[in-house]
Amino acid sequence: MSWTLPKIVPRSAPVILLILTVAAALAFAGVGHLVSRFNANQQARGRKLYEQGLEEAAAGHYDEAIAALRAALTCDPTNPQYQLSLARALRDSNDPRRLDEAESYLLALWQRTPQDGAINLALARVAAHRGNVEDAIRYYHNAMYGEWNGDFEANRTKARIELIQFLLRKNARDKAESELLALASSLPPNPAAHLQAAELYAEAQSYAGELTQCREVLHLEPDNPTALACAGEAAFRLGDYAGAERYLQASVNVNPRDTQSHEMLQTAELVLKTNPFHSHISDVERNRRIAAAFAQAENRLTECAQKSGIDLKTASPTSPLGTLQARWLAVKPELARLRSPAETDLPDTIMDVVFQIEQQNAATCGPPQGMDEALLLISQKREAATQQ
Repeated sequence: MSWTLPKIVPRSAPVILLILTVAAALAFAGVGHLVSRFNANQQARGRKLYEQGLEEAAAGHYDEAIAALRAALTCDPTNPQYQLSLARALRDSNDPRRLDEAESYLLALWQRTPQDGAINLALARVAAHRGNVEDAIRYYHNAMYGEWNGDFEANRTKARIELIQFLLRKNARDKAESELLALASSLPPNPAAHLQAAELYAEAQSYAGELTQCREVLHLEPDNPTALACAGEAAFRLGDYAGAERYLQASVNVNPRDTQSHEMLQTAELVLKTNPFHSHISDVERNRRIAAAFAQAENRLTECAQKSGIDLKTASPTSPLGTLQARWLAVKPELARLRSPAETDLPDTIMDVVFQIEQQNAATCGPPQGMDEALLLISQKREAATQQ
């Protein structure tokens, strides 16, 4: 018995079409399955490479990190997280040639999601690497008020602190202080946060702001040793030696090993004992302090001249130290008239000579110590000294 093709394959056109359709569907399904498996394998490989790239970047191995992240992006070319991480690695490699490539990735991401906080922060850091103040400010501000997947306030504070640190490095203190005011106004009642702000104020040489932040900590933790030392130093820098004495004494009491606070405390105490402009001392005590300061100025002038190899007796009256010696000698006879109530300007005249000697000798012979340091500080903070 023999079979022929016409007997087992129907000649009906609809049946043939159905068979071909089923065959095509099975073929497409097979291809689709293969494509899905390939894509899944590629994504899995991409994730593995991505994790490897992050590990290398965390270890500071940026060349290896960049290679791994490039490979990950090849596996998943449209993955925005891979693009962002590659841009970060390119930027953090500290290779100026890679900044343009990093910026191109970030700008492409930014154009799709301009409100994304992480992308704006990454662009701000690129601008900071380049030293571009205006672009850095713009992108840091975008990051502060952008959209974040995590804690908005924490990310906002982090971005503002980074901006402040960048502005301080660029000596843009006015702009840094504006950002510091904004930071201080939004801080939570957290000692660590206020201490960090105090450090930034100190770096900006804005000691009033530093003192305010230290006091905020002391309001929360009255015996916080770091805040006591911080408040003492800030008050000292402001010329508030009475306030500095209080804070520094408390700091030393809490932490006797704080040698820096102890030394600053001794100086503050000496300033308070030496200051002839103190508003709560008698005329007798004022005159005694002026006479002691005048004698100390002569000692300082003599010592500095000897150190510089200058004989004051034969020194030219036009030389810096010779001029000071002549002024000191001219004022010396006036000391006897200090007791006269009519000589209201004489204390200022005498102390002006003392301050000139201390300032010139500090420039000529280096930083003073002891009473000379106290007199120099009073001369530098004279307005504050009159209020103590």
